[in-house]
Order: sequence, then C-alpha cells, then structure tokens
Amino acid sequence: MITTCAIYNPTAGRGRAAKLQDTWQARTPPGTEFRATREPGHAIELAIEAVRAGFERIIAAGGDGTVHEVANGILAAGNTDVRFTTFPVGSMNDYAFTLGLETWWRESRPWDDLQTLRVDVGQVIGAGRQPFFVNSCGLGFNGMVTIESRKIRWLRGIPLYALAVGKALVRHFATPTLELQIDDQTLHLPTLAMSLGLAQREGGFPLTAAASLDDGLFHYLHVGDIRRWELIRHFPGMLSGHLPSDHAKLRMGQCQTLRVKSAHALCLHMDGEFFCTPEDGVTAFEVKLHPQRLLVECYPPALYGGAKYAAIRERK
Repeated sequence: MITTCAIYNPTAGRGRAAKLQDTWQARTPPGTEFRATREPGHAIELAIEAVRAGFERIIAAGGDGTVHEVANGILAAGNTDVRFTTFPVGSMNDYAFTLGLETWWRESRPWDDLQTLRVDVGQVIGAGRQPFFVNSCGLGFNGMVTIESRKIRWLRGIPLYALAVGKALVRHFATPTLELQIDDQTLHLPTLAMSLGLAQREGGFPLTAAASLDDGLFHYLHVGDIRRWELIRHFPGMLSGHLPSDHAKLRMGQCQTLRVKSAHALCLHMDGEFFCTPEDGVTAFEVKLHPQRLLVECYPPALYGGAKYAAIRERK
C-alpha cells in the first residue's frame, strides 16, 4: 500500500476546504496522515518533512496556492519518485483541471482510475530567489488581476477572476516596453501581459489551451499595446480558449526560457502566488523550464479538459 500524507489549507477556496473537510478526508486512501497549514509558506515545510519521512504520495488539498507550495516542497526535497496529487477544493483549481482531477473528484471515481505522469516544472530566478511553479506564471496585467482578486472575498471561480479583470482594466492598464529574451531571440515590445503556461488555465482562463504538461516547452501568450475596448471584445475568446492567432498585438508560441528586463518595477505571479509586486522594485528575472521533474497523478479520460479542448490541441 502506498503511504500517503495529505497537506491541507483550511482557508482555501474562501473557506471551502474547511467546509468540505469531512468529504475530502473520506476520499483519501486508508492510513492517510493529515497535516494542516498554519500560514503562508507552511505547506512547503510540511511537504519537505513528508518527503523526508518517506511518504510515497503527497496530496495537496486546497487551491492552486496550496498546490504551488506543496510542489515546491517536494521539488526542494529532491525525491522525484514521490507521487503528487491535488484535491480541487480551492477557488479556481487550474492545475487540477488540466490533470483531469476536477472530473475525477466530481464523479467520485476510484483511486485505481488514476495514472502517473512525469511533468515539466518552471522556475523563476531573480531577486535572490529561485522558486518553482507547476501551472503557469503571469506577467504585468495578469499579476495585477491577481492583486485585485485577493481583495474580493465573496466570490470564487470564474466570477471572481472576471470581476478582478474588470477592476484591473480600470486601475492597472499599462503597456511599458520590456526587453524580452525568448530563448535566443531578443525583442523590445510594449507589453500589457505575458503568460507562460505549463498547464492550460490561468485564473480560470484557458490562455494556453494547447499546452502539454510533458512536452518540454512553455506555451506563451504575449499581449502588446492593445486597447481596453479590444481586450474586452476578446473576453469571450479568453474564456473559450479561442483567441485569434493572426492578431498583430497577440503573440503565441513555445519556448524553454524567458528573460525579462524593465525600466519599471514588475509584477509577476506563479500559480497565483506572487514572485514580485511593483512595491518590491524587481526589474529583471529569468524563467526556465525543467523537463519531467515532477511525478503527478492524473485522470486520463479528462486530461487536458478531455473533449472540451480537443480541437484546439489537434491544431497545435
């Protein structure tokens, strides 16, 4: 029997994790040990301790922030054979969606239906730090949307991030020129936002719907000096994953590294957790990819959204 430790955040999902605690604990394998987080960053410590204690599976029960911290703990501990599983009891659950675990959870499927997959991870290097991320990172406007979402306490899911986008459109709409080195190509571009996706969704929006977890590539979306009304016009495409591929201000592609330099302080989130906000004064960082660094459990029938994004993935 695989030994399992479940690390959970009682405050995840605006308290949803705590309300569903009896439900999700009943879904864990027999003999699971439960460890609750007390504060930001605590899940990293708990995951490191769990790996060193010899647990073979570690569950992150919470939202993408809990997933981010537990994954960082596993990666810091350095055991690449530990199985990582997510229970989608947070606000958005983007990583669980790409892994098919939202469907597995909703349909109460058995553990035997899960399979393992070795997946890529990203790492942001700068300002004396080197944290990992597993789902996505978002630069510029995307980070400011995350800031606004933190201020909204009465919504979850798509409504939460849709409202946060609206607030950011009013308060944080800027397109400074950044130096972007995408692999070996250096560009100087007006930049509203840039997303690097290992998985498909960022804040519920499938901005990198064609991404694969194990292809050794980031899928990116760069948004240039687009106007507010035009961004609003493309909102349905952001929700459906069908953004135009021939738009002059929308660049899509794949890469393994990204280096960013700016004359102004930057805002960057990783899996919804901040690497830096403008108040931190960070003006440069590097993002690089580590192929197949993490062993995760997934539900194959719903992997990558199942039929929902099949046509998009066929065209990649």
